Amino acid sequence: QVQLVESGGGLVQAGGSLRLSCAASRSILSGYVMGWYRQAPGKQRELVATMTSGATTNYADSVKGRFTISRDNAKNTVYLQMNSLKPEDTAVYYCAAKAGPATDFGAWGQGTQVAVSS
Repeated sequence: QVQLVESGGGLVQAGGSLRLSCAASRSILSGYVMGWYRQAPGKQRELVATMTSGATTNYADSVKGRFTISRDNAKNTVYLQMNSLKPEDTAVYYCAAKAGPATDFGAWGQGTQVAVSS
């Protein structure tokens, strides 16, 4: 099972940008769907973005046009570029991986806090 570590969170002003990184312990070039989730205080965890090994991406409606998921295959790293940040984006962000045959995301990072001030 792949191990994941997120980084890049912090405090940013509304309208600003952050890039989150998710470092994987081994190759994720094939066989996995990578995802970013977030959980705001008092809210249910929600799926923000996904990317297949074939680079097909999907985004939650709330972040379309503002967030971009990408990967660097050589570095075994997945990124979430977050632009035009809003206070409602404040949450703990989690990287996750789902093996092809699996129903659910089975590998999770520890989470990184993103706070957007108005």
